[in-house]
Amino acid sequence: MTASPHPPVHAGGAESQTSAKSSAGRTVGARPHVIVLGNEKGGSGKSTTAMHIVVSLLREGIPVGTIDLDSRQKSLTRYLENRTAYMARQGLDMPMPSVEVVQRSALRNADQAEAEEKRRFEEAYERLAGDVAVIVVDCPGSDTFLSRLAHTAADTLVTPVNDSFVDLDLLARVDAKSHTVSGPSLYAEMVWKARQRRSLADGGHIDWVVLRNRVGALHAKNKGRVQRVLAELSRRIGMRFVSGLGERVIYRELFLRGLTLLDLKDTGGLDGRGLTLSHVAARQELRALMDALNLPVRQRSAPQGSHAAQAVFSDLEQE
Repeated sequence: MTASPHPPVHAGGAESQTSAKSSAGRTVGARPHVIVLGNEKGGSGKSTTAMHIVVSLLREGIPVGTIDLDSRQKSLTRYLENRTAYMARQGLDMPMPSVEVVQRSALRNADQAEAEEKRRFEEAYERLAGDVAVIVVDCPGSDTFLSRLAHTAADTLVTPVNDSFVDLDLLARVDAKSHTVSGPSLYAEMVWKARQRRSLADGGHIDWVVLRNRVGALHAKNKGRVQRVLAELSRRIGMRFVSGLGERVIYRELFLRGLTLLDLKDTGGLDGRGLTLSHVAARQELRALMDALNLPVRQRSAPQGSHAAQAVFSDLEQE
């Protein structure tokens, strides 16, 4: 493989590429927009969110690559493998991203292991960079060198959290009596350091978006307290919080088939049962999520700008 003269990460930072690429007759920007799905807690819907972002962009005509850094569980990669198997069984042709999995180093020397993992990450990036406009990186639910490397390379960092103080502890320490923020968590400090490294490396900015996934339908005092804490965090540590994906049984069913909400029109729903009002409501949540991410590439790379996004979701009002 011929290495690019502009690898994405150097000395803990990220460096922009200067030469434009072209893919499928579509001009890609200076370098792919990197979306990192990261936190240090499992079970927050990280891989499900990543998959829905990937397919949403693909269906808007935006070429996407994925890098799975969770080489043990490989949830995102397993999702995509299920998709490939489903298409083969059903004789369907659905959009697929280019896929990379980065293995952790087995070397015992920490410096050598980090150097090897850095090389593997950069090589995975380079294999994708010439052909895609977006790279979606799925991180493991733990603090690893590869995860820190990806956070520094992020243009958009998406952190899904469940709507509870258990998950908010990932972001900040919250006083039990006043429900006010008493200080940042280890993860928030890690993001802060990633932003510093990124700024020093290329002057870039990491847009940190916290998704409130699995928000319950019923109003409760706890929900209001969580919202107030997130609003305070937004002011103090410079992140945005938006509504993510609700708690719906359908997401577990979709994983086994490798499908997303946006594929159900092509498949006639799950097992040909058609779309339900719950499915339509879930897709409205997804549309709101994609809009809230404010991804520049959706305007720059998609055919006819925002019209592509409108076409993808246009059937919402028709169901």
